[in-house]
Amino acid sequence: MANNKTTSEVLFIHQQIFHVVDATMLTKFAMALLVALFFVYVNGVLLFVLWSKPVFKETPRYILFAHMLLNDSIQLLISLILYICALTSLQLAKAVCFLLVFVATSTFNSAPLNLAVMSLERYVAICFPLRHSEIATRRRTCVAIGVIWIIGSINFMIDILFALVTEPKSFHLLIYCTRERIFIAPWQADKYLAFNVFYFVSVTIIIAFTYISIIVAARSVSTNKESAKKAHRTVLLHLIQLGLCLTSFLYGTIERVLAMTSNSTLFLDLRYLNFLIVLLLPRCLSPLIYGLRDDTVRNLFRHYFCCRPAEIKPVRTNPTFTLGGTRASKFALPGLPTLWTLWRR
Repeated sequence: MANNKTTSEVLFIHQQIFHVVDATMLTKFAMALLVALFFVYVNGVLLFVLWSKPVFKETPRYILFAHMLLNDSIQLLISLILYICALTSLQLAKAVCFLLVFVATSTFNSAPLNLAVMSLERYVAICFPLRHSEIATRRRTCVAIGVIWIIGSINFMIDILFALVTEPKSFHLLIYCTRERIFIAPWQADKYLAFNVFYFVSVTIIIAFTYISIIVAARSVSTNKESAKKAHRTVLLHLIQLGLCLTSFLYGTIERVLAMTSNSTLFLDLRYLNFLIVLLLPRCLSPLIYGLRDDTVRNLFRHYFCCRPAEIKPVRTNPTFTLGGTRASKFALPGLPTLWTLWRR
């Protein structure tokens, strides 16, 4: 089947491999490596912050945010590994390549699906505030994350099953690890495109629906205006993040166009910019768009990012007062009413 490749396909696969490693290429690689590792570190610090406080582990919004950070970090690392393999012309066993591409594809598809679930959680919080704690539970959030991974991996699982049936003895062969080299039949490329279009169209409809619903709810007299305004901004950010994910979806298409319309040297430069701006950049913006907007997360992040433990201060309530000759304490436990509050009731 390899003999039936067209001239353009052979040219594309040939140009996907970097043959010469010079100082300029090493500089580009160092820049991509530092950017990816820096934001993996930022995501790791945010994950540690979210894991360090019980309230974060019980709140659906923070659970979904933590899943987004983990998903983006895995995507960054796998993309970096595949980039290094292409840079060094390293051949991998087909089974290892299948595993890397499977993880990369699953995390890529999970990103927009996670955005849809985050938007639905904000929609329930604003439009059904009395039932939010009942609907958006920790258990249901974990189930939703599991469904996200199942849906996100279906596309590539079909390719793996097809390869197991048609070429069961080829998994030990060495190949240059690219998505295109894994396709065996022409219909697989069409299936891959159809699944991606379905993912992004479905997620766009869900986020647009929640965005419009929250805008309508914000105009309601009975709605908390401040909460609705914050949710409105959050869902708008989901739309922006979805647009960034869409640019990543166009990565392969842009690369094919560059391979067919430019010479070898220009292709390498444009391919690097495509990799850095279209593939890496959207994955690096999640902590900036979401995590650092939250006051609680931002304050803890500053301490842990600089390797300093967060300071714990007692919660101060109403000043000292006397009630019936009894002196009340200045301090109280967080979340509990003071004696003065109870007496006034």
